[in-house]
Amino acid sequence: MTLATLSPDDTRAAIDAGARLIDIRGADEHARERIPGAMNVPLDRIGDLPRDDRPVVFHCKSGMRTAANAAQLGAAAGGAPAYILGGGIDAWRQAGQPTVADRSQPLEIMRQVQITAGGLVLIGVLLGTFVAPGFFGLSAFVGAGLMFAGVTGWCGMANLLRVMPWNRRATA
Repeated sequence: MTLATLSPDDTRAAIDAGARLIDIRGADEHARERIPGAMNVPLDRIGDLPRDDRPVVFHCKSGMRTAANAAQLGAAAGGAPAYILGGGIDAWRQAGQPTVADRSQPLEIMRQVQITAGGLVLIGVLLGTFVAPGFFGLSAFVGAGLMFAGVTGWCGMANLLRVMPWNRRATA
C-alpha cells in the first residue's frame, strides 16, 4: 500500500482544514524538534493511534520511515484518508513552515549510539596501532555489538545511553 504524498504547503492546508498531523518519530526526536500541533505516536506504537474520521498526515524526519511503513500507517488510520508529508520535518522546515525546537534536549539515542560507537572504534584502532595490539579488541567488540543489534533489534549501547543522566530529561 502506498499513501499519497503531500508537500509542506499542502500539508499546512490539510491541517488548517482539520487533518491530524502524526509524528511517528521517537519521543526523543519529537522533544528536540517538532511541528506545532503534531501528535507524537512513535512507529512502534502506531496501533495505539486514536481512530477518528478526520484525514491523517504522517511525518518523520526525512520521509523515509513514513514511506517505508506506508502500509502499517494506512492501516492505523482506519478508514480515514491518510497521507505522508513528503520529505518529513526537514522539508517542512526548508519550506519556511514553523517548528518548535528545544536544543537543550539531548540528541536522539541513535545519533548518540553512532557517535559513541564511532568514537570507540576510532580509539580502539588508534590505541591498537600506537600502544598495544590488544586494543583492537575494543573495535571488534563494538563492531560485534552493532552487528548483534542489527540482527536482533536489541542494542545494549542504546539501552545504556538511555539511562545516562543527560537523557533523563522530561520530554515534551
